[in-house]
Amino acid sequence: MRISAATDQTGLKLILDPPRLLRWVYVGRFSVATAIFIAAAVVWSADRQSEGLPIVAIAFAATTFWTLGSFWFSEIYRRAVSPTFAYLQSVFDLLLVTVVVHLTGGGASQFAALYILVIAVASLLLPAGGGLLVAALGNVLYFGDAVWLAPDPSIAVWLQLGVFACVALGSAFLAAKLQEAGMGKEELAAELTRAKLQASDILHNIRSGVVTIDEQGTLLYANPTAAQLLGLPLETLLEKPVLEPLAAVAPTIADALYRSVRDRVRTNRGEGWITTGGRHLQVGVTTTYVEGDARKVPRTATAIFQDISDQKRLETLRLRAERLEGIAELSASLAHEIKNPLAGIRSAVEQLSRMADAGDDERVLTSLVIRESDRLSRLLSEFLDFARVRVTRLEPVDLVQVAEDAIALVAAHPDRAAGVSVACVAPERPVIVSGDDDLLHRATFNLLLNAVQATPAGGVVRIEVLTESQEPLPPVPGAEDGVVALRVSDTGAGVDPDARDRLFDPFFTTKPGGSGLGLAVVQRAVEAHRGFVLLDSSTEGGGTRFTIVLPRAADALALASPAATLPVNSGAFS
Repeated sequence: MRISAATDQTGLKLILDPPRLLRWVYVGRFSVATAIFIAAAVVWSADRQSEGLPIVAIAFAATTFWTLGSFWFSEIYRRAVSPTFAYLQSVFDLLLVTVVVHLTGGGASQFAALYILVIAVASLLLPAGGGLLVAALGNVLYFGDAVWLAPDPSIAVWLQLGVFACVALGSAFLAAKLQEAGMGKEELAAELTRAKLQASDILHNIRSGVVTIDEQGTLLYANPTAAQLLGLPLETLLEKPVLEPLAAVAPTIADALYRSVRDRVRTNRGEGWITTGGRHLQVGVTTTYVEGDARKVPRTATAIFQDISDQKRLETLRLRAERLEGIAELSASLAHEIKNPLAGIRSAVEQLSRMADAGDDERVLTSLVIRESDRLSRLLSEFLDFARVRVTRLEPVDLVQVAEDAIALVAAHPDRAAGVSVACVAPERPVIVSGDDDLLHRATFNLLLNAVQATPAGGVVRIEVLTESQEPLPPVPGAEDGVVALRVSDTGAGVDPDARDRLFDPFFTTKPGGSGLGLAVVQRAVEAHRGFVLLDSSTEGGGTRFTIVLPRAADALALASPAATLPVNSGAFS
């Protein structure tokens, strides 16, 4: 067991700090020995007690030697104060006080009260019960000097011995209780330190940014996630004004912090943007403040924020899916009602064109009607396919095989420009999802065909099958076994920013002659499998990238076979 110094939560030394207490013991001990030695040298040399000078000299020399040795051990050698060391200090002090009491009158000495001081100090230095042992030893020494060595002790000496014993034992008991209270405070301080370390570790590793400022806008705390989201070197801005650089990249967060620390206004579930390094992140913000002491501790405000871009994108996709579902249900019935009369009109016009008295003008007009009727019929058929997108059967589907089949069909498509190649990247196959093979094939083919059509001659289209082990993927609600992704990227001109929000709307198209249903079918097919489609596009030569994210099948590992693999960056056709 070692007795070590303790520090409370304010950084001040506790009253029971053993090294600090020992320094006062050294000073007091040396002062008493020096005072007795000077008194003996100046006063007793001409008095009857001159025979005590050798004892005083020996006591002074022993005290000097012992104190210097103890000081070297505890202060210079820096050894911890052990109970054995504390016991030795207390015993030596008792012996020194006994010598002083004996030389100054024995039981009637006015220096007998020094025993109480030694016992109190020992109770603070020693473990519980140690002070009582020192008190008992002090009483034995005093009793031996005042009674046993005295030829005829008076009643006053006996009375003084009783009072002294009671006071000494009482002070030892109270000192022991004080030490127990100090140890409880030390344990509380240690517990607070552990709690601070745990809180610091949590704040350091959470995915939310945390920033704390004071009333002057000085940065008091920022965790690594905050620096990463804001793109600012916050560790170099500690103890410096931070509102101005913060407002440059995240005005919503800066304003919320300012209102919290100045106006005591809390922000709950606020939303804003972080713009830094070419990134645009939508964040959710919550702020709070803590009142301080105007004379000592200023008021502080803390902002907690996190990236909610993916959540917002998923929410937008969900709302769009609900809207498309309603449109599809309503329009499917209308398409049926139009398609049947349209077929009758086409048949009647075709019969009229075959009549013997029909002239050239009539034949041209009837041909026009038949051609437009066929176009409308094809459009209605495509729309009915869009409206009827349903998962008719669930079975294990290999996304790698789906990608290969789509590549084979697109390779023979007449809309492929000369020299356009497709690179396929996939991990060890198969990558299994549970779904409808026909729907997933249609969705993949539509995306790949759009990419090939958008890529100029000599360009490259890239189709990838990704797992979470390759790169982080957005989560799908309810996907307990993880997610997989199929990504199609082209090197075309990109999508105009004004068209991105409408790209998946039915009948919206940017291609001449397009029906505007291809991407709408893709989205409905993916959502029917509880997945979603993400779009990333650039108009500065970066092309367009569509990513389909789907839940992974629960038995994917059981179905996976490492025997068949697809080489990375393999060119499917060129």
